[in-house]
Amino acid sequence: MPHTTPVVPRMAPPALLIIDQQQGMLAPHLGPRNNPAAEQRMLDLLGHWRQRHWPLLHVRHISRSATSVFAPGQVGALFQAAFEPGPEEALFEKNVPDAFAQSGLERWLRVRALDQLVIVGVSSENSVESTARSAGNLGFRAFVAEDACYTFAKNDFHGHARSAEEVHAMAMANLHGEYAQVLDCAALLARFAD
Repeated sequence: MPHTTPVVPRMAPPALLIIDQQQGMLAPHLGPRNNPAAEQRMLDLLGHWRQRHWPLLHVRHISRSATSVFAPGQVGALFQAAFEPGPEEALFEKNVPDAFAQSGLERWLRVRALDQLVIVGVSSENSVESTARSAGNLGFRAFVAEDACYTFAKNDFHGHARSAEEVHAMAMANLHGEYAQVLDCAALLARFAD
């Protein structure tokens, strides 16, 4: 009987999920932020994915509040120019921080047998953290590129001022090892070289 080499199925490439890169995130009233190079890191990943024709998903927040900068029809709800989705790229809208909530995102990934997800965007402790938690809870293998995420300074529950760096670091600590693997972009690009 001839010897045959077993065919090992090729793992589907990871999907890149870019969260809330909208013009409203540039509003000065949001205050000091961390990771000033986060957008460039996101664009590095975006270019890597586009070059390989890997699955790309863009999420935008559309607020239910008429006074929000993310309300339908407001300039703030529009994507920043560098993050406009391409014609072949998926677009999801959300009304709450979690990109999986009532958006069809989970079904889109399941139908395509995509079980790895790289998450980037804003804000670290809000939409990024809640989306990554859901990804992990739903059984996806989630990765968060910490230097391609950012947030803003805010007060903690007790009213103590926390820097954007502190808020971000706590969000990453909440995720790492339980809901997602938190890495920097260089490590992610090395991991998903091809």
